[in-house]
Amino acid sequence: MSINKVILIGRLGKDPEVKTLENGTKRASFSLATNEFYRDKEGNKIENTEWHNIICWRNLAEIAEKYLTKGKLIYVEGKIKTRSWEENGAKRYITEIEANTFTMLGLKSEEGGDRSPEERIGGGPAVQMPEASVDDIDPTDDLPF
Repeated sequence: MSINKVILIGRLGKDPEVKTLENGTKRASFSLATNEFYRDKEGNKIENTEWHNIICWRNLAEIAEKYLTKGKLIYVEGKIKTRSWEENGAKRYITEIEANTFTMLGLKSEEGGDRSPEERIGGGPAVQMPEASVDDIDPTDDLPF
């Protein structure tokens, strides 16, 4: 038995790019930044940013297109996938996270509303969007790969 599961919380580096394939299937892709902070030997705070390529299919892609924008903080669950192709005689590779669910996080104030006292003090509740998951996918649809 094996497990391929990824959990990320980060900010979108760009708005999702959504494409509709010939068979009508939607595919959304976007970059997600995760940050790690640590101190070096001299005590200086160092930030390391890791960029992840995220892809979503079908209904999840439609939800990404409707709700996600650059800078949004989101929680993503999915699996690691690597694909390859030929370009100018050289084999190229890309590693992506295929999302099966995501949830928008963040303060309501990030959505343009006023901050409540709870948000000013403790961070407050997360802004929720309709949760999307792989369960929303019709298993009879063919993936284009």
